[in-house]
Amino acid sequence: MKKGLNASQIKLIAIIAMTIDHVTWAIFPGTDPTWYVVALHIIGRLTAPLMWFFIAEGCHYTRNIRKYAGRLFLFAIISHFAYNFAFGIPFVPFSNGSIFNQTSVLWSLAWAVVAIAVARSEKYPGFLKIPTVTLLSAVGFPSDWSSIAVMCPFCLYMHRGNKKKQAFDIVFWTFIYAVVYFIFLDKLYGVLQMFTFLTLPIIALYNGERGGRKPAKPAEGTEGGQLAVTKPSPLAKWGFYIYYPAHLVVIGIIRIVLHGNVALIFR
Repeated sequence: MKKGLNASQIKLIAIIAMTIDHVTWAIFPGTDPTWYVVALHIIGRLTAPLMWFFIAEGCHYTRNIRKYAGRLFLFAIISHFAYNFAFGIPFVPFSNGSIFNQTSVLWSLAWAVVAIAVARSEKYPGFLKIPTVTLLSAVGFPSDWSSIAVMCPFCLYMHRGNKKKQAFDIVFWTFIYAVVYFIFLDKLYGVLQMFTFLTLPIIALYNGERGGRKPAKPAEGTEGGQLAVTKPSPLAKWGFYIYYPAHLVVIGIIRIVLHGNVALIFR
């Protein structure tokens, strides 16, 4: 086992940070300037860049990028209802008069995979790749983290193997999102977005191992039952996809119990 953190360990950090952030929203609706509330939201800034990073990694390692994108789209649809229930957002997009945060980040992440598939396809015309990626970015605009959750994973994939460029990608795209959030939505929360830089030391510790693997059946010809290959456990493969919408439903219940049917983001 290599030193550092494997993918499963880093994903666990992302899940814990996400849960802390969402529970904080449920207990303290809106952007509460109290120091400990701000601190909890800062912890939550770890989640998005780690998700983006592993979308890029997933696109590199997947054997079938179409199935990978399809899985993300499926859970994006499921999570749309869970996300909107959690934060008190109408299920019908744009019916609250806003163009921001109309669905979960999984919507943009699914389109990020499509964008990566387009970019690396040898069959897709080269002159159409940049316009297509730009269009896919626009399609992801109404979701949580908006078009940033399309472009940053895309750039992280293109710069895979160069940690300095990947660090720049995270800081650059987060800065754009922070500026938009600062101008159009919430100044304090816009500033908080920049704390995503705290993910950089975590990503630097990534050792390239997947983790959460289970032994496969011995291949023919192996001596002493030696295992020829390993494969990801169901928990490692499906854990986040199941946990994400499930925890959002719980957040929605907490929201209603504590505050009634009020919006946590748009007030």
